[in-house]
Amino acid sequence: MRFLIIAQDLRISGTSEGIVSRSFISFLRKSYPKSTIDLVYLKCHKGDDDIATLPIDSKKAFVISRKIPFGIKIMNKIYWRLFHYSLKDDYIQKQFRKRIKAIELENYDHIFIRSSGQEYETILGAYKLPHLKKAIINFHDPYPVFWDTGSNITLSGLELFRLKKMKVLVQASARCISPSNYLSRDMTMLYGSNKLFYTLPHVFDIEAFNINNVNNLRSEKAKITITYHGTLQLGRDMDIVLDAYIKVINANPIYKEITEFVLRLKSNQYDRLKHKYKAYSNILFLPAVSFLESLHEQKYQSDIILILENKYNYSNILPGKVAVIAGLGKRFLSISPENSEMRRLLEGTNYIASSKNIDSISDKIELLIVEAIHNNAFVSPIKKYFGVDNFKLIIDNLLKEKASNL
Repeated sequence: MRFLIIAQDLRISGTSEGIVSRSFISFLRKSYPKSTIDLVYLKCHKGDDDIATLPIDSKKAFVISRKIPFGIKIMNKIYWRLFHYSLKDDYIQKQFRKRIKAIELENYDHIFIRSSGQEYETILGAYKLPHLKKAIINFHDPYPVFWDTGSNITLSGLELFRLKKMKVLVQASARCISPSNYLSRDMTMLYGSNKLFYTLPHVFDIEAFNINNVNNLRSEKAKITITYHGTLQLGRDMDIVLDAYIKVINANPIYKEITEFVLRLKSNQYDRLKHKYKAYSNILFLPAVSFLESLHEQKYQSDIILILENKYNYSNILPGKVAVIAGLGKRFLSISPENSEMRRLLEGTNYIASSKNIDSISDKIELLIVEAIHNNAFVSPIKKYFGVDNFKLIIDNLLKEKASNL
């Protein structure tokens, strides 16, 4: 088979999409070692992003500028208010469309289009192009942003216009995929058509990254280290987690002696949290580091890794770091809403707690500390789900169904 991957983010700096898109390419090669896999990289930043290490047959990379001409900026201020249409969005999407339109469609059997961020520029760049009939488009998050359960965006005419435009793309594409059953179900309903969204979970392959030259960042650590590396956006509540941890160590002096909670945050809440919990020496706020350094630290120094979702009642996304943790095979705790993809995957295990219930969080933290103290054998309940065998099974079925409908 001849595959083309159109990607927007393959960075090794730690972006979720960069991590899972690189791993997607790696898993695709392992699944179809004799197939041709070409890459068209439409990025909005400079730098080669270590593309040479990816297992592809050929690559073309283009830097797409997001700089908007002054005249369009002025017109847009009036235009989107009157017509609920963004000239800025349209201008940027056209820059992507020029590159996608130039791709020789007959050279490929299947095209995977992977976007990044909240703007979906790579996918929207294929608007009304014939390439969509061979395209499997990936929704990493809800689009438009209003439908993200952690968003505070209001429903406007502009959001509805974006919804209408994306519906055209959904109908014209060969298939649509998302990383979670919840999101696939919601997007199928949102776009109101007979075009089902299929689920292909995020994947992580450490072979898509070079961590051999990364050194340990910390020379000393407690016997048991709980870590959180990441952001605190879209309704994530770290306060309740730290309060639950304090509850655990205050109840048992042994836990206070042998554990630590290390946070490397990319968040405007860093200073607030550091000040609030400065009296607790077990809680360490450290500077954020590169993804490769973070990966090395979690692989070799973390005993329990924290996954943090929103504090509301519902989440339909699958955090990108879940695949990373599954790939590392590390003990973890997911702080998630009662209705969520993580709850679906982990119900009945010790590895999930309610994001709104401090007792639930503290109980599970204590259970995992005890497991780690006794060095109990840990078999990740999600390792196979995020493995290459399951990936190939899903892709095989997806391509068969796609072919039967052409």
